[in-house]
Amino acid sequence: MTVLQTLWLPILLSSVFVFIASSIIHMALPWWHKGDYAKVPEEAKVMETLRPFATPPGDYMVPLCSGSAEMRSPEFAEKLRKGPVMMLTVIPSGPIGVGKSLALWFLYLIVVSFFAGYVARHALPSAVGYDRVFRVVGVTSFLGYAGALWQMSIWYRRSWRTTIIATVDGLIYAGLTAGTFGWLWAR
Repeated sequence: MTVLQTLWLPILLSSVFVFIASSIIHMALPWWHKGDYAKVPEEAKVMETLRPFATPPGDYMVPLCSGSAEMRSPEFAEKLRKGPVMMLTVIPSGPIGVGKSLALWFLYLIVVSFFAGYVARHALPSAVGYDRVFRVVGVTSFLGYAGALWQMSIWYRRSWRTTIIATVDGLIYAGLTAGTFGWLWAR
């Protein structure tokens, strides 16, 4: 039997539980993620200045060098010194619709639960207790929910506060995933 055949219920149910928990965290506890982003000083002025450029959605770095030779040049060093130095994500203008993002989030939850179940199914015998299932699925799903977040603070200077709060979210999500698998594990 495949992982999907034996673990479809904990995969789907844990995804639903995490989806509900993440909704509660972001909607019922708005103070928890309130400090994730700071307002740009003189926001209106910055927006008015950037608007004529019509920068398409994407990820940008300012200043950006074309290679290692330019990176070592005095001109590039001067650009860095003068600033601003930034990494910028531009999203499409207009209302921010969350429908597509919520659908993609739920799909991601299913993928994390699937891989956590895959690892557990291949690492554990069928007749195993709740605590062992919880431990294997918990660690695996935690890595899926929070493992890569730290790279954003290490390499892209994202706020450590934001990373730590998102890691706590990942710990909650992993606990829910692990608990669901432990509860529904085929014994």
